[in-house]
Amino acid sequence: MQKFFNIEKTSEGKARAGELTTDHGKIQTPIFMPVGTVASVKTVHQRELKDDIKAQIILGNTYHLYLRPGMDVMQEAGGLHKFMNWDLPILTDSGGFQVFSLASSRKMSEEGARFKSHIDGSYHMFSPERSMEIQRQIGADIFMAFDECVAYPCEYNQAKTSMELTHRWLKRCIDWTENNPELYGHKQRLFPIVQGSTYSDLRKISAEVIAEAGAEGNAIGGLSVGEPEEEMYRITDEVTDILPKEKPRYLMGVGTPWNILESIGLGIDMMDCVMPTRNARNAMLFTWKGVMNMKNERWKKDFSPLDELGTSFVDREYSKAYLRHLFVSKEYLAKQIASIHNLAFYLELVKVAREHIIAGDFYEWKKSVVPVLRQRL
Repeated sequence: MQKFFNIEKTSEGKARAGELTTDHGKIQTPIFMPVGTVASVKTVHQRELKDDIKAQIILGNTYHLYLRPGMDVMQEAGGLHKFMNWDLPILTDSGGFQVFSLASSRKMSEEGARFKSHIDGSYHMFSPERSMEIQRQIGADIFMAFDECVAYPCEYNQAKTSMELTHRWLKRCIDWTENNPELYGHKQRLFPIVQGSTYSDLRKISAEVIAEAGAEGNAIGGLSVGEPEEEMYRITDEVTDILPKEKPRYLMGVGTPWNILESIGLGIDMMDCVMPTRNARNAMLFTWKGVMNMKNERWKKDFSPLDELGTSFVDREYSKAYLRHLFVSKEYLAKQIASIHNLAFYLELVKVAREHIIAGDFYEWKKSVVPVLRQRL
């Protein structure tokens, strides 16, 4: 049986280049994973995801897919891969973060989380077992343990109580998973999630508990929820010191291009975020030269390529002036072009980062490129 995660090269610090092997294909790490919330990466075709953006794995959202189209449709389709015509790897979250975001309409208990649907107001219950069952029915290659995510800032005792609940839920997730086989003939791997807010002692306890669970990969949750970047980096650094080095580490919900590079430098292998597509739909492009607001007047007569250093076909075929015109005119094509560009840029960013890790000069390169990526054009 082929090993799930193989580290090919480590740098002088924590950064490493590796490869994940799933039944739906290999994934070169570090990797960024586009978010396909409702079986769709917003405004982007699956063909573009594969052929132009070069996505190697995408995310599905348990909460949203459970509500619509529903698990009866999902199972009859043969799982999410077949339903959305995507034959590469998929990761699903547990639904925990979406339930957390429904603070005004949910109730937490030892059993799980009772919440109200944002679609029709109906009530539903997610327990650890139910989350595992839904993710089995979705059929992702990697699926997440059900956890509770606290807001920032958060009182110490609240963070501690929530973390301990997440640990008890993890045991229930593992027990259910071990007693219920996969549905669609491919291997699914469960990742537990480190919690503990921004408290170092809680994060240490949680990382140790998660490491002892012996899963094939591990995730860090509860960050990128409003805390300062420095706090996110500090906690990530502390947690990656504890999580097993031989297993992949997934930092959930991160982030900007510079967040991604800094996190790679701290030993992270996998990241996801809605930012490239959400910001694209609001006319913000991330480029190798900095951040561009495509509604700005300065692009009105700029007929140069969208991104001279970009690798996507949209970077070559469309000008800054044209994309600005589409946004100002409120044309749907603007969102599609911008989304393709941003996702292609993110995937190119982690590809180049991987190349520098292998070459042995990642930290030197990162130090030079991060200030450029952050500047507003």
